[in-house]
Amino acid sequence: MSIEISAQAMDAPNRPSTFRMILRNPLSRVGVVLLVVVMCALVAAIVMDWVAPDAPWSADLYHLNEAPGTDGHLLGTDSGGRDVLSRLVVATKATMFSGVIALVVAMLLGLPGGLVAGYYGGRIDMALDWLSSMVMSLPSIIVLLAIVSSLGTSMWISMTALGCMMAPAVFRLLRAQVHAVRNDLYIDAAKVAGLSDLRIIARHVFRVVRGPLVLMVSVMAGVAITVQTGLDFLGLGDSTTITWGGMLGEGFAAMSANPVLFVWPGLAMAVTVAAFFLIASGARDALQRTDGGAAAASRSKATHLKPVPASSDAPPGADDVLAVRGLTVGYPSGGEVVEVVRSANLTLRRGHTLGLVGESGSGKTQTAFALLDLLPRQAMLTAGEVWLDGTEILRLAPRDRARRVREAIAYVPQEPMSNLDPTFTIGYQLIEPMRARGVGRAEARDRAVALLSRMEIRDPERVMKSYPHQISGGMAQRVLIAGAVSTEPRILIADEPTTALDVTVQSEILDLLRSVQEEFGMSIILVSHDLGVIADLCDDVAVMRDGQVVETAPVEEFFARPRHEYSRMLLDAVPDENHVRPDYVEARSARQGAHTGEAHR
Repeated sequence: MSIEISAQAMDAPNRPSTFRMILRNPLSRVGVVLLVVVMCALVAAIVMDWVAPDAPWSADLYHLNEAPGTDGHLLGTDSGGRDVLSRLVVATKATMFSGVIALVVAMLLGLPGGLVAGYYGGRIDMALDWLSSMVMSLPSIIVLLAIVSSLGTSMWISMTALGCMMAPAVFRLLRAQVHAVRNDLYIDAAKVAGLSDLRIIARHVFRVVRGPLVLMVSVMAGVAITVQTGLDFLGLGDSTTITWGGMLGEGFAAMSANPVLFVWPGLAMAVTVAAFFLIASGARDALQRTDGGAAAASRSKATHLKPVPASSDAPPGADDVLAVRGLTVGYPSGGEVVEVVRSANLTLRRGHTLGLVGESGSGKTQTAFALLDLLPRQAMLTAGEVWLDGTEILRLAPRDRARRVREAIAYVPQEPMSNLDPTFTIGYQLIEPMRARGVGRAEARDRAVALLSRMEIRDPERVMKSYPHQISGGMAQRVLIAGAVSTEPRILIADEPTTALDVTVQSEILDLLRSVQEEFGMSIILVSHDLGVIADLCDDVAVMRDGQVVETAPVEEFFARPRHEYSRMLLDAVPDENHVRPDYVEARSARQGAHTGEAHR
């Protein structure tokens, strides 16, 4: 069966570029005009250094403090008889350059620190947070004045020191933003797809936090220019360099003789800072519309693996692609460890489907996440073994364990829309995992289109260009299945893949999983509480209750002769269309009698 892309995607117009969205903002347009004026002054300053380097220093002692409009001096002269306009233009270069120095230093220190601390957490986060808190606790102006007084008035020294003191603000902003998005399900999906942490941070995490970062950069640019101007105004700058701050100081000294002299550098500084703020405001709005929103989840980067006692049993057989023995997962609570999975034993045969069933909270998803190496950081594996293709992976180094899991196991979640990054097209998210495994771009794209077609999606080319919000939930689930099999895994873990779908789409997804398994020769672990789905798709069944596997059996034997009492309770809870409970019939009769009596009154 083929399905059509949603009407929203069919009718959606092409998304305008980020630059055009910025220019649509009226405030941004004003900011662009002001910035163009400042950039023209900067270019003029650079040209003047080549053409007339002595012009800003030429003094005319016969024309001191001349008013604006004086012949040959558009903005007048200062107390030394020098042309105010030429000095104002030349000062643009030094002032802007000082802001660049401070911004570069702040970004080099705060940007990687905030991304790493927010993404990894743990001791790295604690150490960097402590360091930033210590720097922020220092009185910045006093420290800056002390550094300038002791090390000299060089612009490089003062602006580098200012950048170091502004870096904690960048760090804290990014750290908070990354904390909010690092647990999104599409980040977990990127990990399962085998993407490196560096690639995830650069392509998925940073793209979401760049909007607030743009606004922060504009604020710090204004702060840097203001601080540099203030230092020069106080006479703590380099006296051999023309700056707006130095001109402000000269204007203040000559306030009684030439009141207007103070206005021009102040106006130049105000225009520059306003340009940064206005453009950044529009850029932030445009980037946030482009990036979309993302809901936070509750999982962290990695799990603390505790030493696991070795098993005396022989390794699994050659037909067992995955074997779990005595797996125990716990969480610290109130000074003790609460076990949510206890001594779980599972065996997945090659080419077969194992159904993992149980009520909500029985430990099914925690077991699946343990196999996927996606448990929360606070989780502890305190016992057990996980054998993957004859190798006990819990004894491997974290990097080797992650590599083996990503190569062998794929994951299909129960919430398809939450596992697709809203900032990227479907095509990009299908191509990226294959590219990370060395597949060429053209080949990866052709394979992605073929997989979408194999998932019975009509017009796969259009879907490749669509964003997640432009497709339906059933189509999103098909996309995730296509992404899962694109890396040719040996095992597919499907965590309640049909729960969020309607009955008709559920049947289609189950048929699709069955056909994909036959085509690619995969083994499947199907996590579900729906016994109908288990009966339809699985070869074997494992029943979990309170974190324990209480029964494992072939699917025919489980439904015909369940051994454990809890298994029989689950089967008895399945509604029987030929039998209605007596208590329900009595309650319904009583309600109908009451309604009939009221009608006769």
